[in-house]
Amino acid sequence: MLYFRCLKKTEETTSDMIEKFIEYLRCEKKYSSHTVLSYHTDLKEFCSFLKVDESNFNPQNIDSNQIRMWVLDLAKDKNSPRSIARKISTLRSLWKFLQKTACTDKNPTLRIVIPKTDKPLPAFFKESEMNNILADEFLPEDFEKVRNNLIVKLLYATGIRRSELVNLKDTDIDFSRKEIRVIGKRNKERIEPLLNEVVVDIKTYIELRNRELEYRDEYLFLLKNGKKLYTDKVYLIVKAATAGNTTLKKRSPHVLRHTFATAILNEGADINAVKELLGHSSLAATQVYTHTSFEELNKIYKKAHPRSTLNI
Repeated sequence: MLYFRCLKKTEETTSDMIEKFIEYLRCEKKYSSHTVLSYHTDLKEFCSFLKVDESNFNPQNIDSNQIRMWVLDLAKDKNSPRSIARKISTLRSLWKFLQKTACTDKNPTLRIVIPKTDKPLPAFFKESEMNNILADEFLPEDFEKVRNNLIVKLLYATGIRRSELVNLKDTDIDFSRKEIRVIGKRNKERIEPLLNEVVVDIKTYIELRNRELEYRDEYLFLLKNGKKLYTDKVYLIVKAATAGNTTLKKRSPHVLRHTFATAILNEGADINAVKELLGHSSLAATQVYTHTSFEELNKIYKKAHPRSTLNI
């Protein structure tokens, strides 16, 4: 059932349609605040191009030619094909919502061709680089160093998103079963296995955290003031930890997620299992990681083929 009841196509109901759509994304679709902001920004840009206030946006006055002109304008401003494709997708989502709520009976976005985009292979750290990153020594009494090392190790060992990491609580960890409960996108829950090494490090961190911080929020990872760790801080932690240990320009928590997926796929993990571990809703999202290097393919081939050991 839609969050908003159907609206009649009258001049009175055209006001605040974009606001209603954004509320729909937030409340019914359960999109993240970052995703909702991206949608809203795209629609603001479209209204700006049309020279209309978003509160007075009327879909009945929009045709496919106006959308095409906007696309051309975006291209002239040197927006990438990927960025343009995303903005067109935003408009398509808006009109789909407007049709569902009976605000319009036409959809001008159906005639708009989305530009082809080259899908870049996800960047990932090499195994040797990860070994160097995790080999950095630090004092076991240094709360921030212990926390930061665990963050990098946990991201690499599980492939969880940084938004999922900052929302972890002590109660999400099952030490006896060596598992961690993760709440992913759209509040979907999944269980991730934990390596023995990571379990030991989590116990060490919690003991130090409880000893060092008198006041504590209920979350697993905290700042020195006892407050919940925030996502931008996780980005800075990963960037600092990987500095000098890799040739990659991009060194983010998401690169660790890519590294996790690439590593276990290269070791022969089933892609459907990887999909579940990553919390992907579709297999298509996981298939981007099936970029096993030729070197890995060659090693797997020689190991698997029954005649590979023949010395001819």
